[in-house]
Amino acid sequence: MLKTLFDIAVRHLFGRRRQTMTTIFGVAISTMVLITTNSLMRGLLDSFVETLVNVAPHITVKGEKTHSMPLNLIDKESSSAVAFIDDNIQKLEREEVRNYRQILALFSSNEYEKKVLAASPYVESQVMAVKGSRNQPLLLKGVLIEKEDAISGIRKKLIQGDITMFEKTSNALLVGRTVARDMNLKLNDQLVIIPASGKSRQCKVAGIFFSGVNAVDNSVLVSLKLGQIIEGLPPNKVTGIALKVSDPFTNASLAKDLERITGYRCLTWQEENASILSLFARIGYIVFSLVAFVGVVSGFGVANILVTTVFEKSRDIAIMKSLGFSAPQLVGMFIFEGFMVGLAGALVGGVLAVGSIKLMASIPIESSQGPLTQTGFSMSYNPLYFLLIIGVTVLISTLAAILPSARAAKLEPVSVLRDSSL
Repeated sequence: MLKTLFDIAVRHLFGRRRQTMTTIFGVAISTMVLITTNSLMRGLLDSFVETLVNVAPHITVKGEKTHSMPLNLIDKESSSAVAFIDDNIQKLEREEVRNYRQILALFSSNEYEKKVLAASPYVESQVMAVKGSRNQPLLLKGVLIEKEDAISGIRKKLIQGDITMFEKTSNALLVGRTVARDMNLKLNDQLVIIPASGKSRQCKVAGIFFSGVNAVDNSVLVSLKLGQIIEGLPPNKVTGIALKVSDPFTNASLAKDLERITGYRCLTWQEENASILSLFARIGYIVFSLVAFVGVVSGFGVANILVTTVFEKSRDIAIMKSLGFSAPQLVGMFIFEGFMVGLAGALVGGVLAVGSIKLMASIPIESSQGPLTQTGFSMSYNPLYFLLIIGVTVLISTLAAILPSARAAKLEPVSVLRDSSL
């Protein structure tokens, strides 16, 4: 019986070959668009996360102290508490990490040496860079280059120059590619750095790097000592400490522990980039919702061909019911037809999606994709998304067959055959 129903279903589909192929093509296109769009969004997010994990610190020890004095002492304590008010207005202290070498020694202790793989103290300063008639505000970052290389891999990201020249020259700069392009900088060029306070300094370009992260490529690196001088910090103070940990994806508990031990705010890379990550998630939901409507439309195409089949084959359906085919068997036959159309279209769409993904990934165009700059589009080849979208497409096509199959099951053989004989 099942083989007979299968043969009839195949004949129904091939009996209207042009309409069947058109419907399969529509399902294939919707599947291809959905897979390609999802691949682009997931690829961009995965690329962003991968680049951040490889370039940015996993945890950053900020200069903000966590043990601050409560603002309202009366509410904080009991009613017998006494608050002393001093009318001496003092200058607001800037955020800085004091005695950073002691904190670095803590990270090297037996308790944290396996959790914290690298630690790099740094000093950040907003400066004005001047070359001839060109000037540009930028972020200057003073680092210990060997420790910074353990965090961001800066040595491998140099496209011009070398680290040796940077280490041997006291006023050397490593310039991000964006800054180099904007200011037309080349190796050994002289650049005047003007801090917010203090005297200007003439520095020499020792290298140009490209990380792919726009914020990083729009900055310059100097030695930690020079960074402290420009920012006006003593040798025992830095702006913060960048950490690379063994497990960057589950680092929240470690950050809380380090925050408690050091007394300074410790932020994970997820917290520092929370707005961008949530933006990617929202865009992904919106794009997926919009493109999913294409799948729904393809489901209407499947329903259309089956409704037409039921209308044209109503006499044959009546004869089948007269010969003993039950209503559930007829429902199953038409649902199977919808399943075959959806499966064929989804598989063809999956093959087309592989081609479209490879084509977009191979386009040799450098583009700024959100916070990243890359050559070609970042595409995801995760087979899980292929299987998920193909499964959803087949499910929509199968569900679309329920309405026409129910109509076929309700046909009365006597009335249909009587009307067809008139």
